[in-house]
Amino acid sequence: MLKLIERLDATADAIPDDTLTLPYELRIRGRLKARSDHGRELRLFLDRGPVLRDGALLRAESGETVRVIAADEPVATVWVESGLPLARLCYHLGNRHVALAIGGDDRLGWVRFPPDHVLEELAVRLGARVEHHHAPFDPEPGAYSQAGHGHSHEHGQGHGHEHEHHHGHSHAH
Repeated sequence: MLKLIERLDATADAIPDDTLTLPYELRIRGRLKARSDHGRELRLFLDRGPVLRDGALLRAESGETVRVIAADEPVATVWVESGLPLARLCYHLGNRHVALAIGGDDRLGWVRFPPDHVLEELAVRLGARVEHHHAPFDPEPGAYSQAGHGHSHEHGQGHGHEHEHHHGHSHAH
């Protein structure tokens, strides 16, 4: 069993000893039992919070490294004209506090999320075209994540607790 305990800065020239392909729902976890792409038994013992991004490198206690790969999974990709229509679509979908991947070019933009008929209907009302397919889901890390690291908020109510959110960070109240 390979015990993965540390996140490393991913570099293009790094050559990992193995790879681990995971869907988004498992890349948000810091503790996980899994099998590598080469069939090795793995255990993740990582800090809570940061999402494992596509291409992330993890180091094992033994010094070996494993590269994380975002798995193809069912997604809805909504296509809309770039510029203001894409900004409007991102604003309204983001207002629903869901994880979103965003991309495009000068002509067309896209927003990707796990299939959800309510979000898809909203996108269509805003002029988008919906496509269902399988693709990696690697959403935007969020404005507060600072290069993929978690964050916390202090609200000064004099008591402390943490709770998890789908977008990979915690709030201390």
